[in-house]
Amino acid sequence: MTIRSRAGDKAPIAHLLTPVRGRLWSACLLQAVGALAGVVPFIAVAELGRVLLAEGVVDQTQAWWIAGLAGAALAVRLVCLLAAGALTHLADLDLQLYLRRSMAAHLARVPLGWFDGRSSGAVKKALQDDVTALHHLVGHAYTNRVAAIVTPVAAFAYLLWVDWRLALAAVAPVVIGMALYALQFRGYGEKMAAYNAALSEVNAAAVEFVQGIAVIKAFGQAGKAYGRFIQRTGAFVEYFWNWVRGLLRLSAASEIVLSPLFSMIAVLPAGLLLVAAGAVQAVDILPAVILAPALSAPILTLSYAQNELMLAEEAAARITDILDTPVLSEQTVPQTPDGNRVAYERVSFSYDGETEVLKNIDLVLEPGTVTALVGPSGSGKSTLAQLLPRFWDVSAGRITVGGIAITDMAPESLYRSVSFVFQHVQLLRATIAENIALGRPGASRAEIEAAAKAAHVHERIMALSRGYDAVAGEDAHLSGGEAQRVSIARALLADAPILVLDEATAFADPESEAAIQDALSTLIKGRTLLIIAHRLPAITGADQICVMDGGRIVERGRHSALLARNGLYARLWSAGETVSTPEPEVME
Repeated sequence: MTIRSRAGDKAPIAHLLTPVRGRLWSACLLQAVGALAGVVPFIAVAELGRVLLAEGVVDQTQAWWIAGLAGAALAVRLVCLLAAGALTHLADLDLQLYLRRSMAAHLARVPLGWFDGRSSGAVKKALQDDVTALHHLVGHAYTNRVAAIVTPVAAFAYLLWVDWRLALAAVAPVVIGMALYALQFRGYGEKMAAYNAALSEVNAAAVEFVQGIAVIKAFGQAGKAYGRFIQRTGAFVEYFWNWVRGLLRLSAASEIVLSPLFSMIAVLPAGLLLVAAGAVQAVDILPAVILAPALSAPILTLSYAQNELMLAEEAAARITDILDTPVLSEQTVPQTPDGNRVAYERVSFSYDGETEVLKNIDLVLEPGTVTALVGPSGSGKSTLAQLLPRFWDVSAGRITVGGIAITDMAPESLYRSVSFVFQHVQLLRATIAENIALGRPGASRAEIEAAAKAAHVHERIMALSRGYDAVAGEDAHLSGGEAQRVSIARALLADAPILVLDEATAFADPESEAAIQDALSTLIKGRTLLIIAHRLPAITGADQICVMDGGRIVERGRHSALLARNGLYARLWSAGETVSTPEPEVME
C-alpha cells in the first residue's frame, strides 16, 4: 500500500494511520476490556465494605467471592493493557518506518527545484521529528481515550445503580473540570500560530547573529545584531508569559477539580446530606467515595496529553503536505535517446500556474558546443537551465535529448546524459569518496582519485585526517571553493555528455577561483555546455550567447555580432554588468 494525497474528507491523521488502523482498533478493544476490568476492583472494594459493614453475621463466602472476582479482574486488566500497549507500540514502530520510507521514495520523485525553497533542516524535520511526534498519538492517545470513556461510564453506571443522587454528586467535579478546561483552550489555534511565529523570529535572529558574526564584528555592528537578538527574544518571552499568565488560574482550578482527592472529598457533603435526610444509608456513601476518582482521573490524564496531540496533528499536516507534493511524471516504458542534441521546443513555464516565467522558448544545443545564457536578474536564465535536468517540468512545449522528450526518459537515463554544477554545493554527510562517486556508486577508488586530481582537489583531500574516508561535516570541513571542486570531481566521474553550469566561481576567493577554473576547463572538454553567465568576459568565446529578458530570448549570436547589434547585450557589456547572483544558501 502507498500513501497518496489526502483523499476525500479524511483528516491528515486519519489518512496517515491507514496502514495500522486494524491494529489500533484491536488495541482499543483490548483497552476497553481492560478498562472495564479495572473498574471491577473498585466496585469489589465498595461491595466488600457493604458486606463487612452489614448488620448481623458477615457472609464470608460472599466476601471471598468478591475478593476473588477483584483479583481475577486485575489479572484480566493487566493482560489486556499489556497486549494493547504492545500492539500500539509495534504499530507505531511499523508506521514510523513506513512513513519514512514513503516520504523518502516520494521525495526521490519530486522536482529537484522543490528543494530550492526548503532547507535541509525542514526536510529533516518532516522525515525525523514530525514522524517521531506521532508516537504519542499511535502509542497512547487512542487507548487513553478509550479508557477515558469506558472507565467513567462504567463507574457512573454502577453509581446510578447504587443511587442516582450520589451518582450526580460524583460526576459534578468532572463536568465543572471539563468546562474549566475548555475555557483554557479558547483561541488556542491562533495563539499557537503567534507563538510559532515569535519563535521563528528568535531562531532567525540567532542564525543571523551566529552565521554573520565575522562580518558583523568587522564592520562594528555587533551591538546592533546582538540588540536585534535580545529584542526578539524579549518579545517572545513577553508574548509567552502574557499567554501563560492568563491560563494559570484556570489550569490550577481545573487540575484541582479533576484531581482524585477532590472528587473523593466533594461527594461527601452530598452523601452526608442524603444520609441525614434518610434517603440513603451511610454505607451507600462508600461506593461513591471509592468510585469518584475513577470518573475524573482519566479526564485529567487526557488533559496532560493534549499538547502532544496538537503537536501530532500539526506534524501529520506537514507530513501529508510532503506526500501531497506533485511528482515528476514517468513513462511506463521509458525511451532511450539517440545522441545528445538538446532542443527546447516552444517551452513555457510557470511556478504557480498563473504567471509565466518563460514564454515560447526555442533553443538548440548542438553536441560539443557552448551556449551561454545572460541577462538581467529575474530574466529566467536559471529557470531555463534548470528545466533541462528536470528541476521542474515545463508548463508547455517540450525539451528533447537525442530526439526524445526528457519526460519520456527514465530518470537514471536522463542523469547519465545530463550533469550539472551549480554555485550552491551540497555535500552529503558521507565520506568524500562517496560524495564524489554519487553519480557512479560502483566507481573504484582509483577512478575517484583520478576525478579528484582532475578537479584539483586531491591534495586537499589527502591532507584530511582520514583522506577520502573522511566524512563531510564531521572530520572533513571544506571551504566553499574546496567543496565546489569536490562537486566538479563528482561531475567528472559521472562523465555525462551534457553539462549545465551555473558559474561556480561567483563566491570564490581568488586562489579558489583559479583552482576551480582549472578544474572546469578539464570538465567541459568535449561536452555540450549550457552555462548561466554572471560575468560576461568569461563567455566571449561561446558558440552562442542567448540574451534573456522578461522570460524570452531577445537576442542570440556570438559575442562580436551581439556587440555590433548594439542591443541589450551591448548595453550590459558597456555597463560592465555582472548579472546579480543569489545569496549563498546555508544548508542546515
